Amino acid sequence: MSIVCLRSLAPFAFCFSTISLSANRRSFLAFTVRARAMASHIVGYPRMGPKRELKFALESFWDGKSSTEDLQKVAADLRSSIWKQMAAAGTKYIPSNTFSYYDQVLDTTAMLGAVPPRYNWNGGEIGFDVYFSMARGNASVPAMEMTKWFDTNYHFIVAELGPDIKFSYASHKAVDEYKEAKALGIDTVPVLVGPVSYLLLSKPAKGVEKSFSVLSLIDKILPVYKEVVAELKAAGATWIQFDEPTLVKDLDAHQLQAFTHAYAELESSLTGLNVLIETYFADVPAEAYKTLTSLKSVTAYGFDLVRGTKTLDLIKGGFPSGKYLFAGVVDGRNIWANNLASSLSTLHALEGIVGKDKVVVSTSCSLLHTAVDLVNEIKLDQEIKSWLAFAAQKVVEVNALAKALSGQKDEVFFSSNAAALASRKSSPRVTNEAVQKAAAALKGSDHRRATNVSARLDAQQKKLNLPILPTTTIGSFPQTADLRRVRREFKANKISEEEYVKFITQEIDNVVKLQEELDIDVLVHGEPERNDMVEYFGEQLSGFAFTANGWVQSYGSRCVKPPIIYGDVSRPKPMTVFWSSLAQSLTKQPMKGMLTGPVTILNWSFVRDDQPRHETCYQIALAIKDEVEDLEKAGITVIQIDEAALREGLPLRKSEEAFYLNWAVHSFRITNVGVKDTTQIHTHMCYSNFNDIIHSIIDMDADVITIENSRSDEKLLSVFREGVKYGAGIGPGVYDIHSPRIPPTEEIADRINKMLAVLESNILWVNPDCGLKTRKYAEVKPALTNMVAAAKVIRNQLASAK
Repeated sequence: MSIVCLRSLAPFAFCFSTISLSANRRSFLAFTVRARAMASHIVGYPRMGPKRELKFALESFWDGKSSTEDLQKVAADLRSSIWKQMAAAGTKYIPSNTFSYYDQVLDTTAMLGAVPPRYNWNGGEIGFDVYFSMARGNASVPAMEMTKWFDTNYHFIVAELGPDIKFSYASHKAVDEYKEAKALGIDTVPVLVGPVSYLLLSKPAKGVEKSFSVLSLIDKILPVYKEVVAELKAAGATWIQFDEPTLVKDLDAHQLQAFTHAYAELESSLTGLNVLIETYFADVPAEAYKTLTSLKSVTAYGFDLVRGTKTLDLIKGGFPSGKYLFAGVVDGRNIWANNLASSLSTLHALEGIVGKDKVVVSTSCSLLHTAVDLVNEIKLDQEIKSWLAFAAQKVVEVNALAKALSGQKDEVFFSSNAAALASRKSSPRVTNEAVQKAAAALKGSDHRRATNVSARLDAQQKKLNLPILPTTTIGSFPQTADLRRVRREFKANKISEEEYVKFITQEIDNVVKLQEELDIDVLVHGEPERNDMVEYFGEQLSGFAFTANGWVQSYGSRCVKPPIIYGDVSRPKPMTVFWSSLAQSLTKQPMKGMLTGPVTILNWSFVRDDQPRHETCYQIALAIKDEVEDLEKAGITVIQIDEAALREGLPLRKSEEAFYLNWAVHSFRITNVGVKDTTQIHTHMCYSNFNDIIHSIIDMDADVITIENSRSDEKLLSVFREGVKYGAGIGPGVYDIHSPRIPPTEEIADRINKMLAVLESNILWVNPDCGLKTRKYAEVKPALTNMVAAAKVIRNQLASAK
């Protein structure tokens, strides 16, 4: 392995591997020099840094422990290291403005000056105070809505727009970062969220008619885009990339016409620039392909050819003469090494269609969605490691393919790749016949509990004796620095198991006592033993591998470390029974057993690509089913099976939704089909658009669902206003836990009353939007105090009304 270290970038020294598979170092180093002119492109790159440097810098800044200049220095060092890395690997089209302090859509909102009035922005260049208030809220106003970025686990900040909004050029970030790279001697391709996708991903602001068409604002935002383009041209840019990922969705004629109109309006401004329109995450539908390839002033088109293989047929059917095809053949969403031989075959076929000098090798999407660098994984099993490629290795793969396409194939590199693929295919650790048989035996049943939910709720109430509007939390409590330290020390064998168990037991006892003092009705143990809601379970299941630094950004500074599912999944022994039983022994109140559901484990992992995803999901469901039944045997009467990520796995095309929802919902039902009527099954979902899948949520047949509601401006409640009947227990979140703001009792009570306008009081629960892991106790205690107080206020009102 060859490692390049950029030591000059104080305060951090960033290292990246230039190759992970080739044994011939000299051959590869020579290759990186020769390949500089090859036609290669990276859509985008992870921002957090190899060791989450940006995360720690952000949180230090938010806590007031470091200055604006400190944060900007860390960011500049990260950007510089990324650009130099791509240049060293030979990348021709290196992106800029894909770095963000929080989110690229929020950056676009700042660029357009589309700041909601509640943040009291008075014009001028938008600074960190306004920017982070929009992202996180502040002491007096809530944050903007956050939701999933297409079908990924990344979250973006949703713009709030209305007919009277006045746009203005208020953030020069795109131009500044282009100039920054140029000063380093690196000519980049500035990347902007395209104007049409930006509007289609926006929503009408509060107080604006829901029927308001945000696309009607296209002529208001284009002047700002023209200003940005003019500045980029003046700075020396020769290429510009517009990300228009909404083109992969099911768009109507009016929406497609907006693309035609927008790029016709921009045509004169774009004169003299090469323009790349980038799409990703799925096939481009035929009508959208026709619209896209007919756009004015466009030089090149980028397609995801990993998740969008059907697009190949459209390209074969006709591609604009003289245009460039940016072929996304290296997967930006997963961590498996590319099948270089197969990708090269695809690229050669494309050359025959679009021309030898018109194919540019690219990633399928931004590498934001994968881990940063395998070089940091010194403890990972070597065989499994040989099967993988993180972002740094994918940059190398892209350039190796570009070099091969130009007739300079690195035979050693390709041979090493083929050997690794063969090793993975034949490895006995991948297949477990007993698991395969158990999963196959699931066919023929839809796995529903025998009794309907209404009868089950009656049986559960007799056992649990809960008040009306019962209060609960979602699962996790704040993870303090001391708690993280103890977990690290135990993992590193610096403290004994006895010391570890003693500390975690005390943490659980503290959380239980706090909830009893707050008078919460159904308790949780706070999950102090858990590093992550997916990784914790994956570590105890067979078929999973784990990284030390395989972090991926979820939102803002929040990163997750997805497990790697490389083989068949099974549960060797109980995973949560010890801690749940201990927690229940500390209180007379019901204690929830806390599990992560199979669909969320699947969607928040890097999943094997050698069998259909649903088959892997059924295997996980069987493992969770074993755990649910063991918890019930241990006396746990309330069991929560989180499916936070069920919605995010929904395909981007309506024609594919039914198949996904069928197996995803079925997987959830498998987990709890065998429990008694008196065992109450909860599930939780967060931060997504649920209204379009509400019937599938009902079909999950959970006894109680807690669901994000407050940050999305109570959008969820609209489905019940529109007549959807929901008979199970439901807890739409009453406050946003991703903001440090503490909601007053009156505000929470008002939210509960809004819920009671569309939901029966006997099924309504009161809870936060999500888990409390990322908050501080100084925020959690007053917020939960106000939540319980609000529930009691409404209980009294209901009692008086009777």
